[in-house]
Amino acid sequence: MRARIAPGRALTAAAGLALIAVGLHGVATNVETTGWALWFAVPVLAHDAVLVPAVLAAGWLTGRLPAPARTPVRAALAAAGCLVLVALPLVLGYGRRADVPSRLPLPYGRNLAVVLTAIAVAAALAAAVRVHRARRAEPRGRPAETGPGEGTAEAGDGGGGRR
Repeated sequence: MRARIAPGRALTAAAGLALIAVGLHGVATNVETTGWALWFAVPVLAHDAVLVPAVLAAGWLTGRLPAPARTPVRAALAAAGCLVLVALPLVLGYGRRADVPSRLPLPYGRNLAVVLTAIAVAAALAAAVRVHRARRAEPRGRPAETGPGEGTAEAGDGGGGRR
């Protein structure tokens, strides 16, 4: 049985598709093909060649952290990586002109460092809180995390452990 789509949602989707069509028509008729192709290709390449390998490497490198700390650290690394990719042209000063001082007037390198520091501090606090809560919640004398096949059935309990 198919679910019915609410009329308001269908109307919103149709309006969105119409606006996308108008935008694509404008791009196709008013922008050079190489310009918009480059505009779409560079982010795809940055994602596939830089961001994905960096996220995979960060996931692998953070695998030795305590389990409760992994999620906030990995989230912070992903957010920081995306932020650096977006802010890098500003930090490097692409588009800055000496005769137009109002173009890129801020200290973008310092501002990026401040935001990255805030992300790191927030991740460290979140990881510390999660690790602390996990240690308080675990029973005495038993590790919080067990490997595959470990700790699932105690000796002599008839094998009734979780699977």
